[in-house]
This record gives sequence, structure tokens and C-alpha cells, in this order.
Amino acid sequence: MAMTPSGRAPWWSWAWPLVAWVVLLLGAVVGAHGVLDALAGAALIATVFAAVYHAEVVAHRVGEPFGTIVLAVAVTVIEVALIVSLMLAPSLDKSGLARDTVFAAVMIVCNGVVGLCLLAGGARHREQGFQVAGASAALAVLAALTVLSLVLPGYTTSAPGPFFSTSQMVFAGIASLVLYVSFIFVQTVRHRDYFLPLEGTGTDEHAAPPSNRAAWTSLGLLLVCLVAVVALAKSLTPMLDAGVAWLQAPKAASGVVIATLVLLPEGLSALKAARANRLQTSLNLALGSALATIGLTIPAVVAVSLWLHQPLELGLGPKEQLLLAITLFIGVITLGTGRTTVLQGVVHLAIFATFMFLSVVP
Repeated sequence: MAMTPSGRAPWWSWAWPLVAWVVLLLGAVVGAHGVLDALAGAALIATVFAAVYHAEVVAHRVGEPFGTIVLAVAVTVIEVALIVSLMLAPSLDKSGLARDTVFAAVMIVCNGVVGLCLLAGGARHREQGFQVAGASAALAVLAALTVLSLVLPGYTTSAPGPFFSTSQMVFAGIASLVLYVSFIFVQTVRHRDYFLPLEGTGTDEHAAPPSNRAAWTSLGLLLVCLVAVVALAKSLTPMLDAGVAWLQAPKAASGVVIATLVLLPEGLSALKAARANRLQTSLNLALGSALATIGLTIPAVVAVSLWLHQPLELGLGPKEQLLLAITLFIGVITLGTGRTTVLQGVVHLAIFATFMFLSVVP
């Protein structure tokens, strides 16, 4: 996902959002239609890639670590739009969709994306370095967010089962937002140097940033893409329900699909950075998106749940709690030395493969 040699954005970065808006207009005129729903789903996926491309252009212009925040917020907006749209669908019980999507995003990022980055970077550069202080700060906040939002609901007594009471949901949403905002403050103001690449690393760290005109154009197109994604999100519901039913997979598989769709473009960017020996940027992208997924998504879905008076199941089951625990434990070991090799990548990918397999064969 890079600009063409002439410095212009690739054609698909503006063509796909245009197609998305044409499909939206056709839907408003023609109404619901099977073929149109399929086109809307395809346009949605393509527009997600276009949105992340434009977020990358803006991110390159503002520089690190602010750039990773732009990407994380853009991805989170898309994720929340898809979750809320599916929560409003009348077809199936969607009370646990937000939990399944957030948990899947954490597992995909912390094991799948990080594992691929460490494996690809280690295979190409043997050993890579990064800032331990920044990675440790991100992991500390991630551990607190995941436990407070996804584990604690199974142990409270004010509401039955893996549900929070109304006051507990409000508290969890506020706590998640406070933790994320605090992390952003540390990342961008207080200890910004913790998240900057190590000197002497990166094969393209001095690539010229885009011009102000290109950045502003991408910012405008990013907003156009995000609005189109939000408007098209409801088109994903029938296809997703039909696919899960056809595979006879657990309903939690819907969350895996949403998280994969949203994180795929950013995951490719993180992989590209790792191969270019910019592991710090790669980890900023990966861990930043995981933190934004919980820190911003949980407050958003809590607000929607309270507004629409819909149940919101947040607590994970024993199997998922065990996978989360081993992910956090291995993450602390992997990122605790400041140096990584292919071995750490293989370990994370093994955990990721286990998660994906158990998502289909519980």
C-alpha cells in the first residue's frame, strides 16, 4: 500500500470508495436485493482497504508515534460500525458479538500479526531490536484492559452469568477509555521516545513523507471511506449469517470474520514494516490497534447497548480465558528483552493457529 512512483495515489484508493457510494445510491433507489447485497459486501471490503491506505498516508505525514494512532482510530471506527450494525440485526442473538470480535482482534493482533512480523523480520534480518519500555507499557495497558473488560464479568455477582450490571458496564466503559487515553498521552507527550524506532534500524525509515496536499486529500478521502463503510455495514449481516450457518461454525466465528476483515490491511502494513527492519513501527501498529480495539470499542458498544436497551455479554469462557492468559504471558516473555528472532514468531503463530482451530472446532 504505497504511492505510485509519480507520487500519486493508486487508482483503487479513490475508485473503490466511489463504487461504494454508487452501490449505496442504487440501494436507496432499488431497495434490498440479493445481487445488490453481494455487491455492497464486496464494496465494503474494498473500501476498508482504501480507508486504511489513506490513513497510512496521513500517518506517514504526521510521523511516529502519531501515525500509528491515526491508523488505530480509523480501524476502530470501522470495527465499531460493523459490530453495531450486526448488533442491530434481528436475525440471531448478537449479545456476545462485541466480546467475540474484541477477543478475536486481540488474538489476531497479539499472536497472528505479531507472530508473522517476528517470523518474517527474523528470517530476513536474523535478529531485530525495539524499545522495551514502549512494548512493556503497551502490554501492561493491554493486560489491564482485557482482564477488566473480558474476564471480570464472569466473576461479578450483581448480574447473573458473564454479564455486567448497568453500573458495572458504565464503569468498565469509563475505565477502558481512561486507560487508553492515558496510554495515548504517554505515547505522544510524556514518553514519546519510548515508541520511536531505534537508531540505525529500517531500510526505508527516511522515505520522504507525502506533501501537505496529498495528506489533506487522503484525510478527506479517509472520511469519505469511513462514512461509506458505516453505511454499508448492514450489507455484511446476511452474508455473514449465511456463511456461518453453511460452515456450521459457532456464532463466535462471526467475531473472527469481522476482526480479520478490519485488521487485514493494517496487519499487512505491520508485516511490511517488519520486513523493512522497522520492528518498532510494526509493534506500534500491532499493539496500538489491539489497545484501540478494547479501549475505544468497549465504551462505544456499552453506550449503544445502554441506549438501545440490548443485552451485552462481555465475559469470556474458560477456554478463551486460558488462551488470553497464555497470550499475555508469552507476550511478556517475547517482548521483555528488546530483541527477537524467528523462534518467538513461531511460538506466537502456534498459539494463533490453536485459536483459529478452536474457533471452528470448539
